[in-house]
Amino acid sequence: MAYADEKTMLLENRIRQKFDNLARRGEKGLITFVTAGDPDLETTVRLVLEMEKAGADIVELGVPYSDPLADGPVIQKASLRALKNGTALKGIFGAVREVRKQSNIPLILMTYYNPVLRYGLAAFAAEASTVGVDGVIVPDLPVEEAAPLERELTAQGLYLIPLVAPTSGAERIKRITAGDRGFVYCVSLTGVTGIRQGVPPGLEDFLDCVRRNTANPLAVGFGVSHPEQAREIAKHCDAVIVGSALVKTIEEYQNSPDLLVHVKNFVHSLKEAI
Repeated sequence: MAYADEKTMLLENRIRQKFDNLARRGEKGLITFVTAGDPDLETTVRLVLEMEKAGADIVELGVPYSDPLADGPVIQKASLRALKNGTALKGIFGAVREVRKQSNIPLILMTYYNPVLRYGLAAFAAEASTVGVDGVIVPDLPVEEAAPLERELTAQGLYLIPLVAPTSGAERIKRITAGDRGFVYCVSLTGVTGIRQGVPPGLEDFLDCVRRNTANPLAVGFGVSHPEQAREIAKHCDAVIVGSALVKTIEEYQNSPDLLVHVKNFVHSLKEAI
């Protein structure tokens, strides 16, 4: 069932409210990514709650997929571990429901398009809304083919978060980011996700181009791996996204009783830096 006033629902979306609140306080946002189900869904719920306590403003939950074209080896391995555990969309929706019993943090599902198609666009959007998802990122869904899913998500008050890359021209950026999109995911470099050092050359010019063509907040991801790098990148955007470095931490400490402590400390160091 669609909401009668979709624009009003987006205004009430947790992502929109979070960025409005950050702007009012003059703060930069920290968006963290973990692969749902790695090492298991119960731990995923606890990770989300601990990351929020440590300063994460928004959390992305990666939906594991067997052919993750946009992901580097760290997240690919995490996806395989989660799939081996039997993680699927239904279970991830259940994990979101558990988080919502204790937290109001904005939650985003990052998923390839195939699992959404298999679930059914309308059913996916309705279930995501029901359990408390706020937005969806689909890295392999081009803007030319996004309208059917975006209609279903918008009708449920959810954002389809757009991605733009340095290879996107100004006109394409304007098209991809038109309207209220929650925020724009700015891919800081071409290629797959992964841990990198330093600030990518040309990042400032790229973000200036995006800023000229959209009124939405800008979040930068792909390669952010340590606090000093996050601090430099945060000077040029509204939020910093950290994924592979966190997933690597989870991989390293997955069998340790101190897993949550290590993740919490890393997230805290990132938030302090920006």
